[in-house]
Amino acid sequence: MTSVRRLLALPEWSGQVRVLAGAAGLDAQVGSVRPVAGPVAGPGAADPVAADELVVVTGPMETADWHVDALLRRVVDAGGAGVLVPSGAPTATLLLADRLGLALLGATGDPLELLVAARLLLAAPELDRARLVLAAHRAFDDRTHTPETVVRILRDLIGAPVALLDDRGRPLAGDLTAAAAVRVGEFVPQRADLPDGVLLAHPALLPGPARPAYWLAAELTGTAAARADVVPPALAVAAAAVQRWLLAHRLELERDARARTALLGDLLRLDGEPSAQLRRRVADAGWQVGGWNIGIRIGATSTFDIVTGTAEISRVLRAEGIDAVVVEHGDGWTGWVSFAQEPTAARVRALAARLRAANRKLQGSISDHMGVGRPHPWPDGLAGTVAEATDAARLAATRPESGFFLHVDQLGMAQLLLEWTRTDTFEPAARALLAPLRDQPGDLVRTLSAYLDAESSIAETAAVLGVHRNTVTARIDRIERLLGVNLTHRDERLALHLACRTVDLPER
Repeated sequence: MTSVRRLLALPEWSGQVRVLAGAAGLDAQVGSVRPVAGPVAGPGAADPVAADELVVVTGPMETADWHVDALLRRVVDAGGAGVLVPSGAPTATLLLADRLGLALLGATGDPLELLVAARLLLAAPELDRARLVLAAHRAFDDRTHTPETVVRILRDLIGAPVALLDDRGRPLAGDLTAAAAVRVGEFVPQRADLPDGVLLAHPALLPGPARPAYWLAAELTGTAAARADVVPPALAVAAAAVQRWLLAHRLELERDARARTALLGDLLRLDGEPSAQLRRRVADAGWQVGGWNIGIRIGATSTFDIVTGTAEISRVLRAEGIDAVVVEHGDGWTGWVSFAQEPTAARVRALAARLRAANRKLQGSISDHMGVGRPHPWPDGLAGTVAEATDAARLAATRPESGFFLHVDQLGMAQLLLEWTRTDTFEPAARALLAPLRDQPGDLVRTLSAYLDAESSIAETAAVLGVHRNTVTARIDRIERLLGVNLTHRDERLALHLACRTVDLPER
């Protein structure tokens, strides 16, 4: 047994049969299919319609033939599943089919071929699945296909929208309206019911604990949803093709990453003028190390795959107007921005502000912390600015109040003063100074620390804390009232800044 809707989803019926009327009867069960030469020669009293039978008119017929109406009534009275005619029908006949709730189908292809396809489905329900799987194996042979090619081939095979999704559910190739229904955290084949159909998804996994998972998903709507039990094996074959491409692409990425890391290591060990061979390797990589360089160090989150993250980091930096070299290095990324001439202090501050904005975008998903060095000239100065960026990044990893971001220019004298604040004399005084802020709503100590780290910028403090600017303004006003201070006085700001560091660091 199958349904009229399932027959409409057959590849041989798709595009060859349309529903003329009686859509309410599309879920009627079909137990057999009977051909008749025409409405006049249709089943009569001697040869009645069987229950659950679909009658297929194979011969020519007049569009306005009243015998079609009579055939519809005989099929309904016998409990039949529907009628397929080789042409259209008049309005009165369509209204009759709708009133009877009987599926009336119109064929544009050869009715006999449609009849054969329907009987094959009834006789061997697994044949449709087997043919689709075989077609998928033939299409996705041992060659490596790009994701776009895989999506296009599978879409043509199943006649439904298909997309490849990344580990956050965003389309990499193709497009789906219901991509959000894929549960990207569950690495098993999935099926989700949609208001007008079914969403099927199959994972394409790379080996390794930190490797991202990709999802091949198909959205079956309308009559295509009736093949929801047929498509999953073909989806698995296509997902294997995606996996082959991912493995090949991964090998290429890792090879390039090893070459870049080795070249970076040679540059960082440089203690004089680079050799001609090293200059050639740098030029082949498209890197710029002449002029003045500002180092960047980005620490990766513990679960992120460093090799695949380089392109995303470069994209986010470009979106902030930063043209930087980014190289996989250790447990994160090392990079730098080059200037033809020594950058002014204003240009350095502007670059640091853009890098801070990029770090906020990367924070939590890719980046764990970021540090920025000072400008150093020529290739032999690259190691110096990278070392400064690495030190700043190491400190940034322990400073949530700074947004896990530090520019080395923010250190210096304040860092020396911080060492003094770690004495037994200063710590009790610092705790007493900040005591009025304890147990107050709004996390006032952290707000004050972030505000002072941000050089009294309300907007930057709000971005670091993830709250509205008005909230920060109200908290700063409360802090000044509770402590009896004026944060526009630099001496009071310095004392409170050191007190915040003293109280905050041991607790963290």
